[in-house]
Amino acid sequence: MQFIRGWEWLILLLIILLLFGVGRLGKLGADLGKGIRNFREALSGKGDEPEGTKEEPKA
Repeated sequence: MQFIRGWEWLILLLIILLLFGVGRLGKLGADLGKGIRNFREALSGKGDEPEGTKEEPKA
């Protein structure tokens, strides 16, 4: 079984760039980053409590 080497990766990336274009790949990368960030926040427990439901201390 052969693995993909340097030149083959370069050709593959060039074909993907030609098919999708720079703008679409940029949006895909940004969306992927947001998804990963949301996933990490969900795992850490941040955002479990909705913003409007926090109890305010009574004076």
